[in-house]
Amino acid sequence: MGCWRRTHYSAEIRPELDGKEVILLGWVRDLRDLGGIRFIILQDREGTVQITVPRNVIDDQTLKKTELLQRQYCIGVKGVVRAIEKAPRGAEVIPKSIRILGVAKQPLPIDITGRTPADIDVRLDARVLDLRRDESQAIFRIRHKILEATRRFLSEKGFIEVHTPKIIASATEGGAALFPIAYFEREAFLAQSPQLYKEQLTICFEKVFEIGPTFRAEKSHTRRHLTEFISIDIEEAFATAEDVMKIAEELMCHVCKVVKENCQRELKVLKHTVEVPGLPFKRIPYDEVIRELKEEKFEIEWGEDIPTAAYRILGRIHPYFYFITEWPTSLKPFYIKPKDENPEVSEGFDLMWHWIEIASGGTRIHNKELLIKRLKEQGLHPESFKYHLKTFDYGMPPHAGWAIGLERLVMMHTGRKNIREVVLYPRDRFRLTP
Repeated sequence: MGCWRRTHYSAEIRPELDGKEVILLGWVRDLRDLGGIRFIILQDREGTVQITVPRNVIDDQTLKKTELLQRQYCIGVKGVVRAIEKAPRGAEVIPKSIRILGVAKQPLPIDITGRTPADIDVRLDARVLDLRRDESQAIFRIRHKILEATRRFLSEKGFIEVHTPKIIASATEGGAALFPIAYFEREAFLAQSPQLYKEQLTICFEKVFEIGPTFRAEKSHTRRHLTEFISIDIEEAFATAEDVMKIAEELMCHVCKVVKENCQRELKVLKHTVEVPGLPFKRIPYDEVIRELKEEKFEIEWGEDIPTAAYRILGRIHPYFYFITEWPTSLKPFYIKPKDENPEVSEGFDLMWHWIEIASGGTRIHNKELLIKRLKEQGLHPESFKYHLKTFDYGMPPHAGWAIGLERLVMMHTGRKNIREVVLYPRDRFRLTP
């Protein structure tokens, strides 16, 4: 690069800069040769700009450099802006000098312009190149806005951001969906969720949130499952399921508003629209869900989990956001509080978007004896949770919380049908690289 430093991004090259010398840095997205004139489409993080090379104007040294260029070469261009109606945004750059900063082996494994489609596995094998496509750029800019909006919203609500351990000694939520790892001379596991830690932290900070990775060794291989994903978690002291449901619906409304107002360019690329939902969202008790499904000729017994086919029916009946509440206690994790008046029904809920579960939460058990009872009912050993149970001797407050899957939230805001599209380097049952 020498002394060259970028003066402008591609999107800043406009007619108002006519006659101004600029330095652009980026990658060759496309090349077109029309004999007496050559066009180089330069791409950077903000978009693309047209570099126009008239053979009878450019000096021989710069001209020879342009003949060496191939797609995805990393280059620097020093040149002069020229206003011209036919160019994108009404301006192009006539180069005075070009520097090749990095070469790309040809042929490339995928077409970075997106004109030649490739299936998702081919694209994921060349993920860095795939992320240069306009659609990928749009997805991850929207993802960034969702995270930014979420952090701001929760912080303004008085929540403190925390980061809990991802290497743990025993199961967070029970079950066998754990990744074991060698931890010096002992066996440890990757955390399924921050659940138990965030509950404990309500004693210290009352309102906490975490945005971080979680790991599930589930063998599900669908378009909406991953083995490593980002979870948005909250936990609040002196709160119930209804209190945290209000926070969840307000957050969804806020995020939709932010994306709709700030990501129009990205949504246009993705050919997707985002609508801001009205508040409050429907609260539909599990019992009512069973009745609705029965009316649609889909019967399940009380106490059974709701299968995917049934969720698709519910998504037709209830488009956009809604809560399923008052789940059978037997279907919820051990830490979800049973109702005092009817222990067979829990204070747990799921937040749905059409037929996809976006979040799960509820009021937590804060009574130690009841928690031990629930552990035993689910075939778990209280001894394995002794360090968590010990904190219930220190004045555990009533508390509630939820967890939202970030990737599913991004799918919703981008119109993607495969969750792997919204993860930089997805991990599933069969993919561990790149």
